[in-house]
Amino acid sequence: MADGSYRLLDLDTYYRRGVYRHFTEDCKCSTSMTARIDVTGLYEYSKRTDTKFYINFLYLLSKALNSRDDYRMVYRWRTNDIAVYDKVNPIQYIFHDDTETCTPVYTEYFEDYGRFYAACAADIERAKQTREYMLDSENHPNWFDASYIPWLSYDSLNIELPDGYLHFMPIVNWGRFRIEDGRRMMPLTVRLNHAIADGYLVAKVYSLLEKEMERFII
Repeated sequence: MADGSYRLLDLDTYYRRGVYRHFTEDCKCSTSMTARIDVTGLYEYSKRTDTKFYINFLYLLSKALNSRDDYRMVYRWRTNDIAVYDKVNPIQYIFHDDTETCTPVYTEYFEDYGRFYAACAADIERAKQTREYMLDSENHPNWFDASYIPWLSYDSLNIELPDGYLHFMPIVNWGRFRIEDGRRMMPLTVRLNHAIADGYLVAKVYSLLEKEMERFII
């Protein structure tokens, strides 16, 4: 089991407490953005090092989301409080061509790249051997959704959840990249609950990810 350590958020001192109150009491909703990111450097790095672009990207996405408390929050409805986890981990989805279904995979995030890469690759291989849709959110509170949509280089995507459902963990999707002016541009969609994130914090995911990619390939 991955580390589930956390601290409770003090809403009296929370820097977004006014926004939090509004979007948990008056206007429960989420916010999402889709934009294209330049993954040319990461693609070329993956080819040069004979590593999987998909795993490299998942690692850097996880690293970016772990860099701020804002992306590591969970609303606990039983106790009506907010846990800020020490780390969050990706739920990835492995698609099976024969059944046209997917298997959710709980992959633990490790800051050590080699450790994460090996664990993620092993998780993928195990998932290929099953056709079960096994979700266990009760025992995996600090996992965020990370889903690749390889069949389309889309322009927009929306993930709809009930207005009253305070799901704080990020939901991130990305699609097939396409060549634009010689660069590999990939659509990325980030969904967050408006109670704990506004347009700035959604957009911040993109800038954090871009910086992580720059550092990684250097």
